[in-house]
Parts: sequence; structure tokens; C-alpha cells
Amino acid sequence: MSGDEVPEDRYGNSPLLGPHVVGQRVVVRRLVRGETGPTGGPAMTDVLGVCESWADGVVVVRREQGDVVTIDTADIVSGKPVPPRPTRYRHLDPVTADRLALPGWQPVESEPLGDWVLRASGGFSSRGNSVLALGDPGLPLSEAVEHVAGWYRTRGLEPRAHVHLDGDIAPAFADAGWTSYDPTLLMLAGVSRVLRRLGRPPGVEVEHHGRVDDAWLASDGRAARYGEAARQVLATGEVTLATVRDEHGQVLARGRGASHGDWVGVSSLWTREDVRRTGLGSAVLRSLLEWGSERGATTTYLQVVLANVTAQELYQAHGYEVHHRYDYLVLDLGP
Repeated sequence: MSGDEVPEDRYGNSPLLGPHVVGQRVVVRRLVRGETGPTGGPAMTDVLGVCESWADGVVVVRREQGDVVTIDTADIVSGKPVPPRPTRYRHLDPVTADRLALPGWQPVESEPLGDWVLRASGGFSSRGNSVLALGDPGLPLSEAVEHVAGWYRTRGLEPRAHVHLDGDIAPAFADAGWTSYDPTLLMLAGVSRVLRRLGRPPGVEVEHHGRVDDAWLASDGRAARYGEAARQVLATGEVTLATVRDEHGQVLARGRGASHGDWVGVSSLWTREDVRRTGLGSAVLRSLLEWGSERGATTTYLQVVLANVTAQELYQAHGYEVHHRYDYLVLDLGP
């Protein structure tokens, strides 16, 4: 028996723990050497958390408080995988969910208008350049809509809004001539659910960085067009930029993760066309979620345009579910 194996129990049953539980939530009962239990026998304690590694006779478990416990396999008495801690995303209303996702894409400039949030980022992305028009703006709706239009005009930007079509906010924009574009879905999932669906990664090296380099921009034409504004949005907050690169440093696959509270947002996922369906994109997604899990995330989210059915199906296969739809509105300022 190798040092990585846990012996069978007294009834000859195969152990429930082993290298196969890496990435899963587990409970491990272990001996506490040098201490005596209440009945005079060896002292034992339970460790609950996510198994991060199992190799060379040592198990590493990250507890839900965030600290890491290292356990010799020789000290393991028993244990098993346990269901993931329930996430609360299923019970969220759309307004709350959108507000919880807000810190994952921080604009260059923002300003409150009552419950609304005005956002500007030099034109880079709808999320970074639209008013989050949810709740009470503290003004009559017609005045609030006019204020929003003026705020964006002074910055040389097209006025845009993020709205839900139910209620009276979206009609107030429509009455002022705003039109809809790019209806978008917020998709949510439990981090552990997606990690289970992804399975173990292939032998792919995923690099993590905190800044946007030239190789990233070479793979991201939209960000490259907006230069410094895009760099600032992509790198602001507790974020990581994950990439798989070839021997020349060119990006083959990439993605961005943003950690805040117990959520991790995933964005900017991309795989170069000639290496698609090789597992690189899945390796990047898994690496981003593992990074978020290490920071306490239990829920993951992403936004996908309603028209991108292929991406929706891919994310659903990984365990994401559509939570709700929201719409972007734009006011055409004319020539």
C-alpha cells in the first residue's frame, strides 16, 4: 500500500477518501498526535473543507474559514466526500443578483443617482458604460432619465442603461426615445457544481497575472481598441487574468476572474480558433474557479448575450443556469 492510500475499513470496504477527492468538499477525521481523547484513547478531530491536493502521503484541505490544514495520510481515521455548502443564488431576486455582480466589473468612473449607479469607462463595454437603473433614482423617472442622458453627453459617450423590462423604469426610458440592444442573461452556478462538471484538467499550464499585457490585448480586439480604459477595467478589484500560452508567449486561451464576497465572476473567456475543443478553455475556467474558491467563493456567475446560443449551451453543460434576463438601452444622439 502506497503512502497515498487510506486503508480499508474493518468491514473490508474500499475507502471513500483518496486522490480522487481532490477538488471536492470532504470531511476528514484525523488523529491529533500527542493528545489524549476524553475516554483516554487517542484524541481525534474532524476537518471540513475542500481537498486541494493528495500526494506524497500528505493531504491538504482548505477549510471554509479559508485556512489550510495539512494532514498525513497515516493520521487519517476515516472520512468521506460531502455535499457542497448550499449557495443562496437560487433565492435571489433579479435586482439583488445584479447588484451582487456589480463589483465584478468596476468602471473607470462611477456616480450614484439614488439607487442607480452611473458608470463610464471611455466606451469600453456596455457594463462599464451604462447606468445600472434599478431601484429608486431619487428623482421623478422622467427627470432621472434626462439627467442620465446629460451625464453621458458631457463625457462624449452614448447614453446607455441596464434595465429590467418589468416595472416602470424601462418604459420611462422608452418614452424618451431609448431603444433596446443586446439583451443579456445573467447565469449563475455553485462553484463546486461547475468544478465537478469540468472534471480533472488535462496537463495544461494556466498562468495567472494581475495586469493586462500586450499578448492579452493581441487576443482581445475590443480591449485593444480602448487601450488604457480597458486595461483599468480588466485589472481593477480582486481579479486574476488566466492564460494558456504557446512557447512564444502568445495567448491560446484566456479568461478573467473577479472575486468579491462569496461570488466569483468569470468574463473574457476566449480560445483561439485553431485550438478549440482541446480542453484549453475548460482548463482556464477551472483554474479561475479554483482561484475563486480559494478566496471563499461558493457562487460563480457570468453574463452572456441572449443571441449567443452556442455559449449558453456550453455554460449550461458546465452547470450554469440562467437566472434572469436584463436589457441594455441606448439613446441615439444622432450625427
